[in-house]
Amino acid sequence: MARKGKEVRMKVTLECTEAPGTSRYSTMKNRRNTPARLQLKKYNAKLRKHTLHREIR
Repeated sequence: MARKGKEVRMKVTLECTEAPGTSRYSTMKNRRNTPARLQLKKYNAKLRKHTLHREIR
């Protein structure tokens, strides 16, 4: 059975807020459960610490 319209789970890219362009992660999110932009603490190898990463479009 094929679904019409937008998929519920979508692929998103997370980018570091402290040093943009140095660290990016890709992940999946559920569009219904989290309609706002995703924010997670992830490891930035260049800065060698955990920093806030936000979803970019």
